[in-house]
Amino acid sequence: MASKIPRALGEILYGLAIHEQVRTLVRQRGGLEHLFVLISFGDLLGLPVLPPYYSMRLLPYVVPLINNWKRRILRERDLMDAIF
Repeated sequence: MASKIPRALGEILYGLAIHEQVRTLVRQRGGLEHLFVLISFGDLLGLPVLPPYYSMRLLPYVVPLINNWKRRILRERDLMDAIF
Protein backbone atom coordinates (compact mmCIF):
# COMPACT_ATOMS: atom_id res chain seq x y z
CA MET A 1 0.00 0.00 0.00
CA ALA A 2 2.78 2.41 0.94
CA SER A 3 4.62 1.81 -2.36
CA LYS A 4 1.51 2.66 -4.38
CA ILE A 5 1.21 6.18 -2.96
CA PRO A 6 4.54 7.52 -4.33
CA ARG A 7 3.82 5.94 -7.70
CA ALA A 8 0.35 7.48 -7.83
CA LEU A 9 1.78 10.87 -6.85
CA GLY A 10 4.42 10.54 -9.54
CA GLU A 11 1.79 9.75 -12.16
CA ILE A 12 -0.32 12.70 -11.05
CA LEU A 13 2.65 15.06 -11.22
CA TYR A 14 3.57 13.67 -14.65
CA GLY A 15 0.03 14.28 -15.85
CA LEU A 16 -0.03 17.81 -14.47
CA ALA A 17 3.45 18.86 -15.49
CA ILE A 18 4.68 17.24 -18.70
CA HIS A 19 2.06 15.04 -20.30
CA GLU A 20 1.03 17.71 -22.81
CA GLN A 21 4.65 18.43 -23.74
CA VAL A 22 5.29 14.73 -24.31
CA ARG A 23 2.25 14.49 -26.59
CA THR A 24 3.41 17.55 -28.52
CA LEU A 25 6.92 16.17 -28.93
CA VAL A 26 5.60 12.82 -30.13
CA ARG A 27 3.38 14.60 -32.65
CA GLN A 28 6.35 16.69 -33.86
CA ARG A 29 8.53 13.61 -34.16
CA GLY A 30 5.87 11.94 -36.28
CA GLY A 31 5.70 15.01 -38.49
CA LEU A 32 9.46 15.07 -38.94
CA GLU A 33 9.56 11.36 -39.77
CA HIS A 34 6.76 11.94 -42.25
CA LEU A 35 8.70 14.77 -43.88
CA PHE A 36 11.90 12.70 -43.97
CA VAL A 37 10.18 9.83 -45.75
CA LEU A 38 8.48 12.23 -48.15
CA ILE A 39 11.79 13.86 -49.06
CA SER A 40 13.61 10.54 -49.28
CA PHE A 41 10.98 8.49 -51.08
CA GLY A 42 8.72 11.08 -52.63
CA ASP A 43 9.08 9.25 -55.92
CA LEU A 44 6.53 6.77 -54.55
CA LEU A 45 4.04 9.62 -54.93
CA GLY A 46 5.57 11.01 -58.11
CA LEU A 47 7.74 13.67 -56.42
CA PRO A 48 11.38 12.91 -57.27
CA VAL A 49 13.29 15.02 -54.76
CA LEU A 50 16.52 13.07 -54.18
CA PRO A 51 18.47 11.13 -56.78
CA PRO A 52 17.80 7.38 -56.59
CA TYR A 53 21.35 6.66 -55.37
CA TYR A 54 20.80 8.51 -52.11
CA SER A 55 17.36 7.02 -51.69
CA MET A 56 18.82 3.55 -51.91
CA ARG A 57 21.47 4.40 -49.33
CA LEU A 58 18.72 5.52 -46.93
CA LEU A 59 16.44 2.56 -47.65
CA PRO A 60 17.50 0.38 -44.66
CA TYR A 61 16.62 3.19 -42.27
CA VAL A 62 13.30 4.03 -43.88
CA VAL A 63 11.82 0.56 -44.47
CA PRO A 64 10.31 0.34 -40.95
CA LEU A 65 8.63 3.73 -41.46
CA ILE A 66 7.07 3.15 -44.90
CA ASN A 67 3.88 1.36 -43.80
CA ASN A 68 3.02 4.02 -41.22
CA TRP A 69 3.91 6.72 -43.72
CA LYS A 70 1.58 5.32 -46.41
CA ARG A 71 -1.24 4.93 -43.89
CA ARG A 72 -0.70 8.50 -42.69
CA ILE A 73 -0.60 9.92 -46.24
CA LEU A 74 -3.73 8.09 -47.39
CA ARG A 75 -5.77 8.68 -44.22
CA GLU A 76 -8.72 10.99 -44.52
CA ARG A 77 -8.26 14.21 -42.60
CA ASP A 78 -10.90 15.75 -40.41
CA LEU A 79 -11.18 18.90 -38.35
CA MET A 80 -10.87 16.81 -35.19
CA ASP A 81 -7.40 15.63 -36.31
CA ALA A 82 -6.13 19.19 -36.13
CA ILE A 83 -7.60 19.69 -32.67
CA PHE A 84 -6.45 16.45 -31.11
